Amino acid sequence: MTLGTRSRFFIRRGYTALFSLFLFSFAAKIFGMIYSMTGFGRAEASFNGRQIIVEVKALNGKQFDIATKLPPILRSYELDIRNLLSSMLLRGTIDITINVRQEGASKPMVVNTDLALFYYQGMKQIAEQTGLPQENIISTLMRMPEVVAPDQDVLPESDWLNVKEVVLAAANQLMEHRRHEGEAMLKDINLRIGNIEKLHEKILPLEPERVERVRARLTQWLDDMVGKEKIDPNRFEQEMIYYLERMDFSEEKIRLRQHCGYFHNTINENDAAIGRKLNFILQEIGREINTLGSKANHAEIQQIVINMKDELEKAKEQILNIL
Repeated sequence: MTLGTRSRFFIRRGYTALFSLFLFSFAAKIFGMIYSMTGFGRAEASFNGRQIIVEVKALNGKQFDIATKLPPILRSYELDIRNLLSSMLLRGTIDITINVRQEGASKPMVVNTDLALFYYQGMKQIAEQTGLPQENIISTLMRMPEVVAPDQDVLPESDWLNVKEVVLAAANQLMEHRRHEGEAMLKDINLRIGNIEKLHEKILPLEPERVERVRARLTQWLDDMVGKEKIDPNRFEQEMIYYLERMDFSEEKIRLRQHCGYFHNTINENDAAIGRKLNFILQEIGREINTLGSKANHAEIQQIVINMKDELEKAKEQILNIL
């Protein structure tokens, strides 16, 4: 394949990468797809005597934080690379490494003679003082940092556009990796919230028994303290109503059910980056579960609440890894 043909072929690959990313975004909007925050992407191509290799890795992170490892010839394009990845990867701790290798004999290089002479004087002095042979000074000298460097300090704009396509392809592959991980996470998170809803339903048949237990316990306590004949039934009923009102968690149950429903709706929204929002909803679910536990005053209900908390913590662990 000629250089021109390879360049045209690669440009088509770049457009394909962009089109695939568009399809991912479209699928997220239609089908409620979620993305993991972790992933890896790699792409490479050759053009104009250069081989470009791009590797991108993403880990968990609250914001978009990127570390770049670029050759000197690409330093002037670092801001462009950061902006490009920020718009595509949204958030997370990102590491990108780009290697540019010259192919064949097309390797325009220059020698920094001033730096080479500086190194030479130091090496020669050391060799004379130690009595070491000086035959290999030149070969050692040529391997010193920045003595031999590429002739071009900045990659031409036309070549940068090709490098940009390789970066796009690597980022696109990373997003595909994120999508595959997100599919498994979506199933697990929906399972956890569904389990909380099922546990919530188990509380309903226990409520009448809960009220009767409270009434019986208070009656027994008063009988033991002051005697049954000294209890004012009217006053007792008033105190019972007041006490049961303080123990009532009807509103908490309603809000818990609403929060779970809102969670399901949100996770199916047309937004690829919903991790923060889902985390906030889980915090609200946790508040209602905690209030249920504090007001339960019933051993079986408290056991159900403990199981709810266990499911909630498992969901939180997954949410931390959602984009």
